[in-house]
Amino acid sequence: MNLVMAATVRIHRPEPGYAPDGTGRGFLGSGFFIAPSWVLTCAHVAMQGEGREVDVVFRADRDSAAETSVAGTVVATLPEPVPGGPGGHGPRPPAGWAAPDLALIRLLRPVDHACVYVTERPAAMLPGGTVHYVGWTGPRDGQLAAVTGDCTVKGMFGGPADAEQQIRLGGDWLERGMSGGPVVDLARGEVVGVLKSRLDGEQGGTAIGIERLRTMPIPGGAPEDPPADAYQVVFHAHDSYHADRHNSPASTERTWADTQSELPVRPGRALSPKQRIDLLGRLAAFPPPVSTRSLLDLLDGLPDVHSRDHRPAPRGWRDGLGALYEVRDGDGALELILRYCMAVIAADRPYGSPSAAGAALSLWEWVRRMADDHLSRTFRKELAVLWGAARHRPDGHRRPAAPPAEPARRRERLFVLLALELRGWEQGRYDWRISVGDTLGDFLPVEEDVRGTALADLPGRIAAPLAEAFRRCDEPEGPAVLQVAVGRSLLGLDVDNWRLSPGDPPLGAVRPVVVRRSDRPPGSEEWLKERKARWNRTGAAVMRAEAIDCDGGIRMRVPEADALRTLAYGTVPLLCHSGTDTRPDAAVGLDRLLSSGFGVALWRRRGGEGGPLCTEFHRRAADTVAQTRLNEQLPYKLHELRKGVHAGRIETFWSDGVTLYYDDPHQPLPGTEQLLEAP
Repeated sequence: MNLVMAATVRIHRPEPGYAPDGTGRGFLGSGFFIAPSWVLTCAHVAMQGEGREVDVVFRADRDSAAETSVAGTVVATLPEPVPGGPGGHGPRPPAGWAAPDLALIRLLRPVDHACVYVTERPAAMLPGGTVHYVGWTGPRDGQLAAVTGDCTVKGMFGGPADAEQQIRLGGDWLERGMSGGPVVDLARGEVVGVLKSRLDGEQGGTAIGIERLRTMPIPGGAPEDPPADAYQVVFHAHDSYHADRHNSPASTERTWADTQSELPVRPGRALSPKQRIDLLGRLAAFPPPVSTRSLLDLLDGLPDVHSRDHRPAPRGWRDGLGALYEVRDGDGALELILRYCMAVIAADRPYGSPSAAGAALSLWEWVRRMADDHLSRTFRKELAVLWGAARHRPDGHRRPAAPPAEPARRRERLFVLLALELRGWEQGRYDWRISVGDTLGDFLPVEEDVRGTALADLPGRIAAPLAEAFRRCDEPEGPAVLQVAVGRSLLGLDVDNWRLSPGDPPLGAVRPVVVRRSDRPPGSEEWLKERKARWNRTGAAVMRAEAIDCDGGIRMRVPEADALRTLAYGTVPLLCHSGTDTRPDAAVGLDRLLSSGFGVALWRRRGGEGGPLCTEFHRRAADTVAQTRLNEQLPYKLHELRKGVHAGRIETFWSDGVTLYYDDPHQPLPGTEQLLEAP
């Protein structure tokens, strides 16, 4: 149960200037990470915070006792409080919140942590079964304590169709403060519910089945806005998280799939735990179903499936898969799952997605491999016919909608250049120059300092001259770009995270910030032509991202220059490990890339972690580049992502610590002669 404990958290009332230290001050209850940056708990726990704000306390490293406290906001509760009624204003008595009594908390900054594995079954807690629970309870000897135990499922309060259905638990004492903690099915190794209440003076209490999250209200508005539906966002992130960790060849950590694979095999199981997690990850790469109605129709089209028997109704692709588990046994069960997968490939999409075509191909390859290993040639032929029909449908089966507008080309604008130079004879101190540049290559100096400034003092020292430079460039339609020109050793400087004054947002959340390399040696005439040709074609062609130093999370050597030059002109290289790695071979790899004519690249400043973090970066960066389409839009797109990180929007957290290298060969830096001609 170490995996469950690692993902279980405490919920505290926010107290400015105070990090919860385990003594119980401000302690509200328990919760657990259901997906990266998302916590599930009880509404009566979360809503005792201040204005839907809470602190989430957990151990970021399972091998360390050190705790991390991160601010979070309550995004949704079930049910939502009624203004003027109980819970509408101020704290609410713990027992007074009606079932389902669930709340989703979104963290306000990115942080590494473990997540539980949540069942996709329609009703996982059955009477007579044994479940395991985890939570925190009030101070003992002055400290909060983690508590675990086992309960038996006694029955239900209410029927499957009742909105306030609760599961009755017995057989153990539940402590105050454990509300919101995870309930685990030990036989299957998955989280199936949330602790809600305890019985005063008696053993047992109640829990809420995890499937009750399906009753979250579906947001209104255009379906083209996928992040609006928290249910889909959370479970897509959940399934991607577990699939990435299971599939990563670089990670050696024990995963939920590893643990589940050691449990006794149940009769009739069509998929192993590892196959199931892999499949759910592939389904998570698709946009969600157009509607619950469309998913029910899809399920009803499968043989012997009666989707309306499930309460609450399935809502996402994972829910539809879970509805199939008990329909058939053996090969018949696998055939049904593969038919379902082919129906997902052929289904309409609520919105366009650059990765939909890749998701369809990935799922088809999984289906074909499973069928080849286990099923008849006749059935495999039927699947091939379905794939042939689905792959030729236009635009990934997107429903008719207004065509997307061509990205607006930004007119020629001024920009601000900050040139930093590390003083070789005075380590840790920098000379700097600030100027205003235009697209013709002219630069107007604003201010400089060649006396050497310590790194910690730089943001405050350059704040005033930068403000003056920005005033000369900014226009009503948006802020000017800040170009930061540095030598090779400074490419990892996180200027976009600098705050020019106390209380200011990070600089990258205020305006676009890109880096350029100032110490590149002059190249040949052919090299300069190659740079300009690649830049011009990248600006005109549809872009695509490609990881060049990473394969499945494993660090790879950056290809030789000849191989790099064969990449299509629209390629934006992604660097997971080599962007700021100080090892000699990494520096040589980055030099090879930048000397091969590339003017645009993305890399992670915290490179080297590998594994699933790389997978997320590859996937998200590829979608971002494909959606941006033109290289001149990339600085502004990354600016929007950085604003999202600062605002606590989870869908942008992958971009935290990502650098955009953006070096236009048509705008040479002042004082650098890119081409020296013989006299």
